[in-house]
Amino acid sequence: MIRRVIVAVLRLALRIYFQRIEVTGLEHVPLETPVIFVLNHPNALVDPVFLLCLAPRPVSFLAKAPLFRMPVIGYLVKTVDSIPVYRRQDEGEDVSKNQETFIAARKLLARGGTIGICPEGVSHDSPGLKPIKTGAARISLAAVSTGEVSDLKIIPAGLYYTSKTRFRSDALLYFGNPIDVEPVTLEPDGTPPRDAVRRLSHQIEQALRAVILDAQHEEELQTTARAERIFSSASNNGAGESLKDELRLQQRFIKAYSILQTRQPDRLRRLELRMMRFEEELNQAGVDPDELSPPESTTSVLTAIVKRSLLFLLMLGPALIGTVTHYPAYKLGGFLATRISRAADDVVSTVKIISAMLLFPLTWIILAVVAYIYSGWALAIPALLVIPFCGYVAIVFFEELDKSVAGVRVLMFFLVRRRFFVRLLAERNAIRNEIIALGKETPTASE
Repeated sequence: MIRRVIVAVLRLALRIYFQRIEVTGLEHVPLETPVIFVLNHPNALVDPVFLLCLAPRPVSFLAKAPLFRMPVIGYLVKTVDSIPVYRRQDEGEDVSKNQETFIAARKLLARGGTIGICPEGVSHDSPGLKPIKTGAARISLAAVSTGEVSDLKIIPAGLYYTSKTRFRSDALLYFGNPIDVEPVTLEPDGTPPRDAVRRLSHQIEQALRAVILDAQHEEELQTTARAERIFSSASNNGAGESLKDELRLQQRFIKAYSILQTRQPDRLRRLELRMMRFEEELNQAGVDPDELSPPESTTSVLTAIVKRSLLFLLMLGPALIGTVTHYPAYKLGGFLATRISRAADDVVSTVKIISAMLLFPLTWIILAVVAYIYSGWALAIPALLVIPFCGYVAIVFFEELDKSVAGVRVLMFFLVRRRFFVRLLAERNAIRNEIIALGKETPTASE
């Protein structure tokens, strides 16, 4: 029961913090047989929370031992049946206790349970996958080779964030093709042979790379993200695409990038400079690539603006209440995220979400107490219900306001600087055609 409450609260927190969450590949997850989920780890505690809340089965985790001693977080990891892992880099930990960890993991799997493991071992800001540890392979091979577990599957689970530090960004949880684990002959001490562990670890690594955005360098990641934005906006005429499609397109661009860097570095550099100049011109015009599409008609745009304006009038009162009441907690959460993260982007969202889960309810309670002091329960109870609602209305209000402002900005740009607008459209299409041409010349980069 406690686990269900915790999962429900965390799921609500994810849905509020992220504007769009997609889950794909659920058909790859067995619903009854034992499973080990292997998850990439770019975003600290947010990563396992995604798996905990959105996997189709209850998941227990292998979690670093220090988490079990932390206030609040320690209680949470114990409640979801996590198993401690003792790492050398954690001061004072006895790594010999990991033998107990492996035994506990095998017993959980033998009961038909599921385990979540981040095989990279640490959260990080690297643009791609870090070298993975062998724990997942050793647990899997030992479990099936001793006969304790049968029909074990390893499921790669990839997390893709459009901006892992920004409030109301998007996130994708991508379950890949399962890996079958075959039994091997164990060593005399009961451990799997190193060659078998190495082979399975390599399979796990390759399976994870297939469901994540795996770049070697930050420059490569920035270039492919820029290419994806321009290509998608030109292909879809401003229509949104699924996060899975976005991820796959960037994966193809990354593969092509590495080939072009070797075969045609000058042509690749010219394309990079061309895309940078194009985005600089868009920034000067105050337009995003997705917004660069001619309006169907001035009348239709103005009609949409009028309808949205009426909606804003209805939302204005609750939105103002929500903004005023939640702004101090919002700013304090941002301040704490900046101070605690110390420029480590992988922990920013974790601090923001944890602080919001503490500071916002505290805000509601304080305001309810103030209402009770002045007017008793007749005002305190409505305040406790209305203020959170107003906070959510404020989020929606400002998101819709941004869309309206963007629409007006594009319309004015189209009407006042039409020649420049048309030139940018032509340049975007030319860049898209160049990307397609390069893709055709590097067939090994396509899937």
